Amino acid sequence: MANTPLIEVRHLTKNYGGVVAMADMNLVVQPGTIHAVVGENGAGKSTLMKVLAGAVRPDGGEILLDGRPITVDGPSVARAHGIGIVYQELSLFPERSVLANLFVNREPTRHGLISLTAMEEQSRALLDQLGLHVDLRAPLARLSIGEQQLVELCRVLIERPRLLILDEPNSALNRAETERLFRVLDALRAQGITILYVSHRLEEVFSISDSITITRNGRDVLTALTSNLSIAEVIEGMIGQQREALFPPPLPVKEGVAERGLSVSNLSGGRLRNISFSARSGEIVGIAGLEGSGVSDLLSLLFGNTRAAHGMAAFPDGGDLPRSPTEAARRGICLVPADRRKNGLMLEKSILFNISNVAVGARNDGPLTFLHGKALERAQRQIESLRIKAASALLPVNALSGGNQQKVVIGKWLEIGPDVFLLDDPTRGVDVGAKREIYGLIRRMSANGGIVLFSSTELPELIGLSDRVLIIYQGRLVGEVQGDGLDSRNVLHLVNTGEWPDDVPAKEAVP
Repeated sequence: MANTPLIEVRHLTKNYGGVVAMADMNLVVQPGTIHAVVGENGAGKSTLMKVLAGAVRPDGGEILLDGRPITVDGPSVARAHGIGIVYQELSLFPERSVLANLFVNREPTRHGLISLTAMEEQSRALLDQLGLHVDLRAPLARLSIGEQQLVELCRVLIERPRLLILDEPNSALNRAETERLFRVLDALRAQGITILYVSHRLEEVFSISDSITITRNGRDVLTALTSNLSIAEVIEGMIGQQREALFPPPLPVKEGVAERGLSVSNLSGGRLRNISFSARSGEIVGIAGLEGSGVSDLLSLLFGNTRAAHGMAAFPDGGDLPRSPTEAARRGICLVPADRRKNGLMLEKSILFNISNVAVGARNDGPLTFLHGKALERAQRQIESLRIKAASALLPVNALSGGNQQKVVIGKWLEIGPDVFLLDDPTRGVDVGAKREIYGLIRRMSANGGIVLFSSTELPELIGLSDRVLIIYQGRLVGEVQGDGLDSRNVLHLVNTGEWPDDVPAKEAVP
């Protein structure tokens, strides 16, 4: 039948002990479409994908393929039914070659021997389509994380699946790689491949998907055509509240906290040219700009990752720009980086080790020894304070969700009581629920007397949290938006053109 769904899920349930992962999950996916599944951490979407891929057995419910019930009791059975999955966490072998990773346990042979030439012939067209031009016989470990993610996708596509499941497929990809991935997904859809797309990035979901299913508390709460939904409606479905509820109101500054300030004068370096501004404790100053405009350069200079060509800054301790990140940490200047996996965490190490990392390294007196008892106290304090969902402080960080990983990054800095918080896209890669918690943390940083500089690639965040927003365009500070002028139209116009809209009086950035 023409309207028969490719895949249909009816009343799936799954419990892990006393934890309900799926309570009553339903899903209908039409063939040849990109169907997005969204929801907070714990909403059941990842468990649903694992059930379809044969990695998890459900406790109840049924799965239909082409209208016929099937039992998917293992990954090999899923693959036999034409179901392939690309997980967020890579399942590759770093020391083996790219080719070996593409053909794990299914290497083509010629005359009874594994044929590298046949591997190259079978994978070349797909690799070209993905824009992945690398040495196929070199160890996978030589590739960037983004390139490794594309290798994982290519490995699944070589099997020519009917249903391709992508669980946060671009979590490690930059913007250019993501755009290339989306072009590939468009081509796959045109070829008749059905795609289940799991992502927390709602703007991207709306740009690529045909339909959206919203999950909450282990259930599907709404399925609709993407064209019939708005981002605000999806967020409301995910969290049960309207979008405005994501952003907690400003908190009063604690009594007895002395006002402190940060002043930057004629700062140049990297892409930046003669940047001047000031910020004070008790406010959140947003920084907006297109990728490559210089926003990250500014935070890098203020943290001591890079050296300024000229200009100066006056920090709360009276000092100028830090000469290194270690000096910055010792002076109470912290940086939450945009890429936590690369720059913010030691993924194989425990929560305990990561949270103590800065506290031990920032000491400038006494023995630089790692005391397990003290480290455990720090870890437990931050696990409880930040509500990090972890069974033990000894759990490796890579076992945590994206939102909980980001809390560990923040928690390690809170242990030294910073005066200046440099937050570079601090909610990148986390779901809506975790974002809401991080927004609350940012409010507390400010209320406790911290100076907060906050950049984000998501405009609603900047407007929802910032007291004022500085706009950087092609390395120059071109405007400051605050009060009644702090709306998406003004910010977008300045970010994209470097000029105020014609119907708004020209303004200059306040130094």
